[in-house]
Amino acid sequence: MSRGFVRDGDQEEVPMVPQRAYLPEGVPNFVTRSGLEMLLAEKEALMMERKNLSISNENEKRIAQNFINAKLQLLNSRIADARVVEPEDQHPDEVTFGATITLKNVTAGKVQSFQIVGVDEADVAGGKISFISPLAKVLINKKAGERVKLKRDKEDIVFEIIEIAYK
Repeated sequence: MSRGFVRDGDQEEVPMVPQRAYLPEGVPNFVTRSGLEMLLAEKEALMMERKNLSISNENEKRIAQNFINAKLQLLNSRIADARVVEPEDQHPDEVTFGATITLKNVTAGKVQSFQIVGVDEADVAGGKISFISPLAKVLINKKAGERVKLKRDKEDIVFEIIEIAYK
């Protein structure tokens, strides 16, 4: 349609939707069972939010619906690509996806535990690191008792793997 037939106020705003957690092109979207449940719960919440929009201004309502729809589109893509990795399918003596690893920072003497999870599940404060994180990458396929070196700009960090568990 020609611009001559469109009023300036009729232009639909394109919603700016933040991207989901970074997942490199071609890398499988591995998730834990609870990670898939989290994604499905997020989808349900967005659908309920869209259904229960209580905005009287039609233009504002349409913009809000478009924003939710855009978020749902990104989320549906993640859900469709999700590959659940079951803990019982993993080698119990090696660090792989889904493992909870207890590590000792050899230099600082500090002991921490992390679970290796999908990109959408990652929460460092909650003890969950993405499988594409630098730490997870150096831990994969290692065994209890081994040491790994995490390369850092200023100083490398050496960790000793204390324990590997699958929950």
